[in-house]
Amino acid sequence: MSEKRQQETVRSLSETEVSGDHKASIALGAYMKRSWQLYVLFLIPLLYVVIFKYGPMVGAQIAFKDYNVVKGLWASDWVGMKHFVRFFNSYDFWRIMENTLFISIYSLVVSTPLPVLLALSLNAVRIRWFKNTVQMVSYAPHFISTVVLVGLLLQFMDPRTGMINQLFGLFGIDPVHFMGEMKYFKSIYVWSGIWQHIGFSCIIYLAALSTVDPALHEAAVLDGAGRTKRIWHIDMPAILPIAMILLILNTGQLLETGFEKIYLMQNPLNLKTSEVIDTYVYKIGLLSQAMNFSYATAIGLFKSAISLVLIVTVNYTARKTGQESLW
Repeated sequence: MSEKRQQETVRSLSETEVSGDHKASIALGAYMKRSWQLYVLFLIPLLYVVIFKYGPMVGAQIAFKDYNVVKGLWASDWVGMKHFVRFFNSYDFWRIMENTLFISIYSLVVSTPLPVLLALSLNAVRIRWFKNTVQMVSYAPHFISTVVLVGLLLQFMDPRTGMINQLFGLFGIDPVHFMGEMKYFKSIYVWSGIWQHIGFSCIIYLAALSTVDPALHEAAVLDGAGRTKRIWHIDMPAILPIAMILLILNTGQLLETGFEKIYLMQNPLNLKTSEVIDTYVYKIGLLSQAMNFSYATAIGLFKSAISLVLIVTVNYTARKTGQESLW
């Protein structure tokens, strides 16, 4: 009798769970029907991601094939890891990886703290017109196109007519061929990028600082805290979560040095230190006579795999240390 009662109890609980799930699905359907405009708006970026981000992943199989334009994507012969091994054993592998990693880490180390410092400085300014002027001047270069920026760099650093070398001449310093010296390329690339994007990057930190309750600063002043202590104990905790999220995202793009700017700044004199994965893939896949699509795709897929490992690792480390994480 007790066994029969147990079976009835289990059956009733199952029916209750099914009934609850059914009610939840009905409620969800009613909510979606009531808010259909939001789902229509969400459908546009969803289709964009599916078509232009996930759709091209089908072509990633080229990296494991000897792709032939005549045979097509599906009929080309499988070769496994041949192109990856070829890249790892190539003469250019270590040079390209060294250039890519050095430029990326250099840029990450410099570009992470400077926008924070600029945001903290602007937040401490009480003269409104001065603050607005500095903001406008600092983020205006962000809207300069890459082509125009590189053109300006080439004009300013020209060894004969460039403004910088003209200034050097006033002090009796010999002209410097900045774009022809390999040792200057990485610093020119990184610091010109900082100049262009630092103002725009600090906007998100200024938005976070605007959420800080002024009462916290007033209480800290009454307790005798100076400006430095208030920045460290009030402002920094407010922007630390955002800074951590941006650091994780930027670390995931560690191998993304940016094709356009580097390619436009390259010349035969600085090629040894300016060749990175993106430019190498472009030259191998499109500019070479062989047009080796499979080899270029394998290199690009390798870069994407490393980026995925990096972002997962940094996100896991941040979560384990109690910091903000993406998931």
